[in-house]
Amino acid sequence: MLYAMPTLDAADLRVLAEVGAMRSEIDVHLRAKPRWEGQLRRSLFAAAIQGSNSIENISIGDSDARALVEHAPMSAAADDETQQAVIGYRDAMTYVQQTPLMGFFDYSETALSALHFMITKYQPQKWPGRYRAGGIFVPGPDRFEPMYTGPDPDLVPGLMRELIDWLRAGDPDAPAYARAAMAHLNLVAIHPWRDGNGRTARALHTLVLAHSGEPVPEFSSIEEWLGEQINTVRYYQALRLTQGGGFQPGRDTGPWIKFVFTAHHRQAQRVRRRFEWTVRLWADLAVLAGERGLAERTVAALYAAAAGELRRTTYQQDEGLSRDQAIRDIQTLTRAGLLTPHGHATGRVYRLAGVADEISEAAVAAVRGPGRDPYLEPL
Repeated sequence: MLYAMPTLDAADLRVLAEVGAMRSEIDVHLRAKPRWEGQLRRSLFAAAIQGSNSIENISIGDSDARALVEHAPMSAAADDETQQAVIGYRDAMTYVQQTPLMGFFDYSETALSALHFMITKYQPQKWPGRYRAGGIFVPGPDRFEPMYTGPDPDLVPGLMRELIDWLRAGDPDAPAYARAAMAHLNLVAIHPWRDGNGRTARALHTLVLAHSGEPVPEFSSIEEWLGEQINTVRYYQALRLTQGGGFQPGRDTGPWIKFVFTAHHRQAQRVRRRFEWTVRLWADLAVLAGERGLAERTVAALYAAAAGELRRTTYQQDEGLSRDQAIRDIQTLTRAGLLTPHGHATGRVYRLAGVADEISEAAVAAVRGPGRDPYLEPL
């Protein structure tokens, strides 16, 4: 028996409609394949990886998160085990993003264990991809009282088969966000592996969305929002309220659904502001490039620096340039006082400077605004 889909009430449906409206607004622009799409997708992907791992106390900085998704060397601030952990999660989420393009893909125990293997392969002692053989619990603040105790290991294979059957055909008329939330809840409740259950459950959440027709799953992932410390606390509270400290699938899952819908709405608000900033900033930087007589392609370099930092290798690949062309463009922008270099050799990056930085800050100020709780502050 699994945790069951609750009946969605009017407030749930309203919140989902608002999320859908925000997603549709962005989708219209994405269909035109704007030049900034790839960079925005990478920044959201980096934030999702950073967020999901931080929930498990695996932390990397913003710069290393960007390096990770750009397949560039990370800094020495991230030790070897941390780097292996986040690389594994990047690879698993890259696989998730590719599965909708696989006409043969089907939910299976093998597929989920493959995700788990990618995420935990750096810890062979944790049995990557293999179900646990013993009991398991999630420690709480009080070491004498676990926050959650998983089901007996003898039940795991049967529960996983039941979950796969549900993923294939269960609650087919339920909204995609509700199915993703329930897949997440049930996998983390079964807790089939010795470690990495939370990360794999969050990856499955995005996988379900990807297979529901979400064209760009990076825009729908809630991992960035969940990874903020206060929201991580709320995440564990929502799980504990729903699970009651142990595997009790008869409990009401309504509170969990409301928490997840809130997370999607809050992340959608964030993505919309980032999207509005991107559109405005790209246009303003294009005007600046025209006024300075700079090549149009250099807007991509300036935007990358505004979004975090610019790497020569990434710019070169994005714009289809030779190494020398990319170097010349960056040197031109640096001499113009629009970029400043940081670091050395393969770790060298460039950040905005001068009037370009002022343009970026003005774009941030134009779209900045407070987030709202969609259940407490309806439109």
